[in-house]
Amino acid sequence: MIATEHDLRKFSLAFLLAALLAVFLTIPASAAKIDDQFRAWLQTDLWPDAKAKGVSKQTFDAAFSGVKPNLKLPDLVMPGEKPKTPQKQHQAEFGSPGAYFADKTVRAVTSGGRTREAANARTLASIEKRYGVPGEILLAIWGRETGFGAAKMPYDAFEVLGTKAFISTKKDFFRTELLAALEIVQRGLAPVGAMKSSWAGALGQPQFMPTSFLKHAVDFDGDGRVDIWNSTPDVLASIANYLVHYGWVRGRGWGFEVMVPQSVSCSLEGPDQGKKIAQWAAMGIERVGGKAFPASELKAEGFLLMPAGRSGPAFIATPNFYVLKEYNTSDLYALFIGHGADRIAHGDQNFTAGWGAVGDLRRSDIAALQRALEAKGYDVGSADGLPGFKTRRSIGRWQEKNGQAATCFPDAGLVAALK
Repeated sequence: MIATEHDLRKFSLAFLLAALLAVFLTIPASAAKIDDQFRAWLQTDLWPDAKAKGVSKQTFDAAFSGVKPNLKLPDLVMPGEKPKTPQKQHQAEFGSPGAYFADKTVRAVTSGGRTREAANARTLASIEKRYGVPGEILLAIWGRETGFGAAKMPYDAFEVLGTKAFISTKKDFFRTELLAALEIVQRGLAPVGAMKSSWAGALGQPQFMPTSFLKHAVDFDGDGRVDIWNSTPDVLASIANYLVHYGWVRGRGWGFEVMVPQSVSCSLEGPDQGKKIAQWAAMGIERVGGKAFPASELKAEGFLLMPAGRSGPAFIATPNFYVLKEYNTSDLYALFIGHGADRIAHGDQNFTAGWGAVGDLRRSDIAALQRALEAKGYDVGSADGLPGFKTRRSIGRWQEKNGQAATCFPDAGLVAALK
């Protein structure tokens, strides 16, 4: 039989409707498929490991009751797909590192810290007596991490950690953290319903990952429970315990703002180039404001720190500065905590030196500069587009080698010269 034009139109319309219906049905089916794969992964892959670590089936099932993969989280790789090639980084760098120390941000920590210092004076004194960490340091971290507990923890930790252990670019890391989270519940340290986290799976007011919770969280209020979500004594003592674990030296501060003469190269920066503070002083480095270094510090080791090279404040840091970096691996973070602690203790006095008009480069530009320095044999740490101390001092060494005044910070001229 020969099809008529009318028959063909009917067939075309029916085919179009069927195709649209197939597309419509595929979307939820795809999500459902990932959900099914996730449930299968939980039972066949994760559960044997959890069981081997002493987690009961009751705890395991309660933790994942109603949990589905959160596909809105960053750094995920869908099942069957390969990780995407990192896109070229176009976002601007920090500008001047001084932007990290915006007065509004610092004052929120320092004013809030002073208020809570008065309200928790006895607790802070007890913690400092036991752990040797000044209360102002603890308050600065608490304020920076979660606004003294005001920041909400909107995520279910098992949803976040489960998703990331299942399909993230760092599955092994998050699998370890997920198993630790299950252990927290199994040991009765927190009920499933209390396991609220950030989008990265960090827990409570100190923002501990689960492995850090197990290692460092303490019951300081004596109620028999470790509660970093609601107990201020537990929060503050847990932070102190964390810092002590990473080597906090009792009786020393974090560092001093200094003036560095031109005769001292900025390429001497870094935790692997320490000298006795008396030696730095003999080279002409002085504390700002005409203050002398404490006599107790002169024979102790210190490290040159110049976060913006010659275009910003300079410091002699103590080993405690690098303990603060264990909380967040950023020079600027550790400096913010130290500076914030000083301002809580002594009033809102800013750095003596100002931050210069540096930065405003794209991370891709800085990464290109880092790769160029690596090709010339310099150790920049990694070509990540972030000018850490290894990049800063490598810039200084290249500048000195090429007859230039060392600035130890990237700029557009350097990027062009090293291409």
